[in-house]
Amino acid sequence: MRVLGLISGTSHDGIDSALVDWSLDGGVLTGALVELGERPYPPELRARITAALPPGRVDFGEVCALDTLIGQAFAEVAAGAPAADLVCSHGQTLFHWVEDGRVRGTLQLGQPAWIAERTGVPVVSDVRARDVAAGGQGAPLVSYLDLLLMAGLPGRTGALNLGGIANLTVRDPAIAYDTGPACALIDAAAPPYDRDGKLGATGTVDENLLRELLAEPYYRLEPPKSTGKELFTPGYVKAALPQADLVATLTALTAETVAAEVRRHRLDTVIVSGGGARNPTLMGMLRARASQAEFVTSDELGVPADGKEAIAFSLFGWLTAHGLPATVPSCTGATGARVLGTITPGSDPLTLPEPLAEAPVAIRFSGSPAPRR
Repeated sequence: MRVLGLISGTSHDGIDSALVDWSLDGGVLTGALVELGERPYPPELRARITAALPPGRVDFGEVCALDTLIGQAFAEVAAGAPAADLVCSHGQTLFHWVEDGRVRGTLQLGQPAWIAERTGVPVVSDVRARDVAAGGQGAPLVSYLDLLLMAGLPGRTGALNLGGIANLTVRDPAIAYDTGPACALIDAAAPPYDRDGKLGATGTVDENLLRELLAEPYYRLEPPKSTGKELFTPGYVKAALPQADLVATLTALTAETVAAEVRRHRLDTVIVSGGGARNPTLMGMLRARASQAEFVTSDELGVPADGKEAIAFSLFGWLTAHGLPATVPSCTGATGARVLGTITPGSDPLTLPEPLAEAPVAIRFSGSPAPRR
């Protein structure tokens, strides 16, 4: 079954896509990577998304417009991809409602009807809401894929995604949570982002500011927990520092908050993905602060570091189509595993595969996906 995964993450810079051809044999799920893509949002749409994110305030007219415009942007990407049997769209998170450590709701925009209309195939969407309704954090959902990837690896292993927000999945015991900011604050200080960590590398870490930032109460909360730009807004850091020093300090903040969790779980190996994996300054600080662990990119396991989350959403679509849960309760905090998402039919009557009685126990990937920009 060929499933196209689509996602725009907390960096809200564009849409990542992954077309994967899934097949199951004897409990092992194989994903043949057909194509990976990354398309920036049109500048005017990205500006409207940025203005709508916290602490911005918009009316329902703008919410309606963004739901349509983001849906159309996702539909454009889907229409340009090779043929798929199913699309699974994350959309764009506009708000993740957290009170006293509990997620009350989560809002992803990007009306799936536009995708179904352009492609003619069914669309799985609104993927996080069911886990939230079951008492979970709705994040990090990628923990399901992480645990399959780490199955059988030696030692104490974790998987780290460095997007706008950093999340960590630990295998033994199975637990996952957002550690805090990854690139969100760095990007805000050096828009659109600190390419190759060059600006941060030239700056000096302000230790006084770093100590103040590390006093953030979120870091002391016990998992499961999740966060986003509702807390770590672009205005989170207001400091009269040279830009390079501010970027260096924020890079150190990400490195220290992640490294603290790596040390806490005594990890031997950490599999890294996301845009932050391509920031040498961040990775150098992280290795220095958690020197007992070996940091490797997910590319070494056959999962391109820049495409892992889109691949995960392709997997979620396959699981939903086959009636299988895609959450790990110990990771999200939900009362039980849940089949995720809602389904928008395509141009033909909705026909799903026969439900599977058992979930895959292992996963592997094959192929060298064609890039699409």
